[in-house]
Amino acid sequence: MNSPIVMQRLLLILALAVIASPHAAASEDDLPLPVQSALNHRQIPHDTLSIYVEDLENGEVIVRWQDGVPRNPGSTIKLLTTLVALDVLGPAYTWQTDVFALGPVDDGRLDGDLLIKGYGDPFLVTERVWQLLRRIRQAGIREIGGDLLLDDSYFAVAEHDPAAFDRRPLRAYNIAPNALLTNFKVVRYWFEPNYDAGNVRVWLDPPLPNLNVDNRLTLVPGSCRGYQRGIAISANDTNDTVTFSGKFPSGCKRYAMDRSALGHNEFTYGLFTSLWRESGGVFEGGWKTALAPEDVEPVIEFRSMPLADVIARVNKHSNNVMARQLLYTVSAETLGVPGTEAGGRKVVAAWLQRNGLEFSELAFDNGAGLSRAARMTAEDFGSMLRFAWQQPYMPEYVASMSLPGLDGTLTYRLDDGPLVGNAHLKTGSLDHVSAIAGYLQTASGRRLAVVVLQNHTDIHRGPGEEIQEALLRWLYEQ
Repeated sequence: MNSPIVMQRLLLILALAVIASPHAAASEDDLPLPVQSALNHRQIPHDTLSIYVEDLENGEVIVRWQDGVPRNPGSTIKLLTTLVALDVLGPAYTWQTDVFALGPVDDGRLDGDLLIKGYGDPFLVTERVWQLLRRIRQAGIREIGGDLLLDDSYFAVAEHDPAAFDRRPLRAYNIAPNALLTNFKVVRYWFEPNYDAGNVRVWLDPPLPNLNVDNRLTLVPGSCRGYQRGIAISANDTNDTVTFSGKFPSGCKRYAMDRSALGHNEFTYGLFTSLWRESGGVFEGGWKTALAPEDVEPVIEFRSMPLADVIARVNKHSNNVMARQLLYTVSAETLGVPGTEAGGRKVVAAWLQRNGLEFSELAFDNGAGLSRAARMTAEDFGSMLRFAWQQPYMPEYVASMSLPGLDGTLTYRLDDGPLVGNAHLKTGSLDHVSAIAGYLQTASGRRLAVVVLQNHTDIHRGPGEEIQEALLRWLYEQ
């Protein structure tokens, strides 16, 4: 039986251990009053929230709350993906897209097939494809006598179910990566009333000759409101026929909807055909998947914009498929072709270890944040932001994030008062997930790393943003 003296010593040791622990039980006093008020007003449990705020100049931790609890970070995980890409590839890294003429060219006519090989360019959008086609014409090719051959072998993408995450297979955020990704595999559908005929016009941008539209919309009197303005969209099994149904209100002068269409190579073929003919070129062939020849030099090597510009589009606009393209790219460049998601995760894990960032609670999935399994602690996030702040490419990294009230996902947030333009932040939002992370400059000139992660029922419907705003405004005055 323990004596009273032994028990007293044991209790003293335990008390000292708790005091010494960096993750000792937090007191409500550790939470700024505006944050407490926001939580209490919404009746949200305080333990659903994690905060880590550090002064980047002197290392002082200004706010620490539940910072060792692993939580789903949503799209803020893109800050890790883009940081690794910057460090591994360098801010000036570019992707290339090669074009091969597989036959003789005589008087502007290619007597053979045209082959395009992709190397993972995340931003080969319509305007960039048009520039690529212009380069082909400048190379002396105006007519293509054979087929369009497409080589997307630089990435090996596992079987992908676009409906798996949230049963919305046509949403752009559910698109899988592809080494020859064009225009994110997304079509913008435009709708407008045709008052004379009493129906609804539908047109596509870009126009794709191999995508069929079944327009069953009816025009009804009413103001321009309602979910998707009353439009229901569905696609057939092969994703090459899109059906629109429902009642479109006559008060809508014009309405746009972005959705994915076709398979990756079918989309690229349709986009190529449309733009090639639009520019005056002649092409009546089909398409095939093929490998680029090893003994033939490309007639064109088309370079992307630099990585520093690409990550700004990833982080400011939270583009999922672009983030995933980065993960596959670091895999291909570091571990060899083909790039894979698993390879990308290995590169990230090795990079963290190499730089002394031992994130034991990290669960890193696809690099985009579109995951129910991803986890990270606010403290680890803060360590990552501190590391990035000390690197030579820090300006490119910081500039990739949204400015409150000015651009990206923060265009319409924090758009009044002194916070406008005084922070660089990445947002994250999934069902029951709300997060924000990045850098803030206070009124006194202090530079802070800020991380807020919160997982709670319906926190994404507004309360999460209110809590983040309460913290940011309080910090700004410190």
